[in-house]
Amino acid sequence: MAYSHYERLSALDDSFLELEDVNTHMHIGAVGIFDGAALTRSDGGIDIDAIRALMEANLHRVPRYRQRLARTPITRHPVWIDDARFNLAYHIRHTHLPRPGDERQLKRLVGRLMSQQLDRGKPLWEMWVVEGLDGNRFAIVTKIHHCMIDGVGSAELMGSIMRTLAEDDPHHDRPAPRWLPRPAPAPHALLAGEVRRRLREPFAALAMIRRAVAHPLAAAEDAYEVAASVRDAIAAGLHAASPTPLNVDIGPHRRFDWADMDLATVREIKGRLGGTVNDVILAVLSGALGWFLHQRGLDVAALDVRAMLPVNVRDASDRDMGNRVASIVARLPLAERDPRRRLECVMAATRAAKHSRQAAGVRMIEEVGDRTFTSLFVQFARLSARSRPFNLIVTNVPGPSFPVYVLGAPMRACYPLVPLFRNQALGVALFSYSGRLHWGFNADWDAIPDLHDLVDAVGRELEHLENAADGGSRTASGVTG
Repeated sequence: MAYSHYERLSALDDSFLELEDVNTHMHIGAVGIFDGAALTRSDGGIDIDAIRALMEANLHRVPRYRQRLARTPITRHPVWIDDARFNLAYHIRHTHLPRPGDERQLKRLVGRLMSQQLDRGKPLWEMWVVEGLDGNRFAIVTKIHHCMIDGVGSAELMGSIMRTLAEDDPHHDRPAPRWLPRPAPAPHALLAGEVRRRLREPFAALAMIRRAVAHPLAAAEDAYEVAASVRDAIAAGLHAASPTPLNVDIGPHRRFDWADMDLATVREIKGRLGGTVNDVILAVLSGALGWFLHQRGLDVAALDVRAMLPVNVRDASDRDMGNRVASIVARLPLAERDPRRRLECVMAATRAAKHSRQAAGVRMIEEVGDRTFTSLFVQFARLSARSRPFNLIVTNVPGPSFPVYVLGAPMRACYPLVPLFRNQALGVALFSYSGRLHWGFNADWDAIPDLHDLVDAVGRELEHLENAADGGSRTASGVTG
């Protein structure tokens, strides 16, 4: 039999393909901002050829970036195969702002880039090098389909081309390793692989039954845990959150905005008032959202607003591409005016969500889909999207605590982007880097034209919470009146 190679997408990876349509684009992204002196050419432009050469020299570390989608016959399950026509120049694009470009123009450009779907006939990623930013800065905008990678994996990918020293990469001038695409399997080989996979499942089930007979007490405990986990996941997926202006039919156009915080300040608040960094983030966001929706005329005390919080389940030794996340849902105390009390409410909500086994239940449903038909997990995801179990996604990805460089150019900030799901006009992603906490706000263009007001409110709410942590008076914040 002739050699060929393919890799099957997991149920979770497949769900991001199936949930995508003309209005819901399932790509994640990030905007890295760099000082440009080290990469500035004599004509004032950025040395794009050096950046392309660096990427080409490092692509062997992430083979998925040279792979495209294919489908198995009959079952139509997606698989990854090497793209024999891969062209790096297609994926790394070069553009510029009208000089001197400001951050507002960059945000508008990012919104336009993220409003366009990726071409499924090619590897599902793009990298835009944007020059012309004032202060002799440039940006690198990454755009990667969620079926390829999760937020943590994306951060690790960018780390593969970055260095911890200001000096140029000593290997960047070496020729890139020769790449030979592995042959794609013929349709009959893909079908045979699916048949073999299905035939193995009964034997796996028989082995589980034998273990249960040998250890009935342990099997009963495991069965109870599985049932409880799946019950909590389904219950969370069917219990609708309140309708808000954040939960409308979205269109294809996006706005992108960002904010920055001192990570030491957030940790100091955590140290004085308790909780985790994520709890502080949710308390700040809750106050900002409460004010934002109140300004739109809503009675926030009557709202049940919830955030879906992705949970990284990637093992420290796991270097595979793809998604390794589960999720929990927590209620946001938008109506609580006291910053300290709001943080306490968030801590209680996240603690209850973690104890509810929601994340484990979603993982169980995903595993069943992997073992049977991934359409089972896709249907669960679609049902959840229709029933609106949460109003928005809030995700926090840890980055390096030290500066990193691309060919000697230091990265000053990195703003992440999470995709919008059906009927969700706002997504919030955070990335910690070199002592700063960078917020990325992805929004539907038409539903949230006043996104900048929410961003400003986030900064004010941090100040209110910091004042409370310093022992200041419990001045009411958030909702007024």
